[in-house]
Amino acid sequence: MNKNLNKLISNYPKLDIICDSISDAFNILVELFSRNGTLFIAGNGGSAADAEHIVGELMKSFILPRKLDDKLKEKFFNKYGNEGKDLADKLELGFKAVSLNGHPALSSAFLNDVDGTMTFAQQLFVLGNSGDVMLGISTSGNAKNIEKALKVAKIKGLKIILLTGKDGGICRELADCVIKIPENETYLIQESHLPVYHTLCLMVEDYFYGKKN
Repeated sequence: MNKNLNKLISNYPKLDIICDSISDAFNILVELFSRNGTLFIAGNGGSAADAEHIVGELMKSFILPRKLDDKLKEKFFNKYGNEGKDLADKLELGFKAVSLNGHPALSSAFLNDVDGTMTFAQQLFVLGNSGDVMLGISTSGNAKNIEKALKVAKIKGLKIILLTGKDGGICRELADCVIKIPENETYLIQESHLPVYHTLCLMVEDYFYGKKN
């Protein structure tokens, strides 16, 4: 078992029953980022904050350095001199991840003009491409805006990961991979979501950058 997954289960023994689901999600993300594909993430309330949190862990270094290689650093230096060197020294490699919660002007306009439950679906319809991945976060699995986004993801050929709890709700049947926290209370589900997605981010980072450090 992956060392980060082992640590998760050691700290949260109740999550042992979702080890296989976490491993499946990891494999989906590795395949995605190996092709430089994009991960789209969305949720409501606390899950919206989780979506932004995940993007933050993926778009910059988490616990491992993600320095630019010497060839790319040289391009910056040759183009901009010492300023280019400073740029290259401070830039970090990352994974392409987009929170669909992060576009308030578009979302509020679509809510006002069309249908508020369609804002995630609209963004994914425009931005998503076949082979990308959609991560929907819904503690109940019944969020209508997540359901509609997942249906768009299906049509556009995106793989779907659902991070949920309870019985997985209506979104469960749409997902390729379901990580279902064995709890029923929303706050307890959310408390377990954080260590689960932190573990996934650690696993992905270690896979791509662990050998370089």
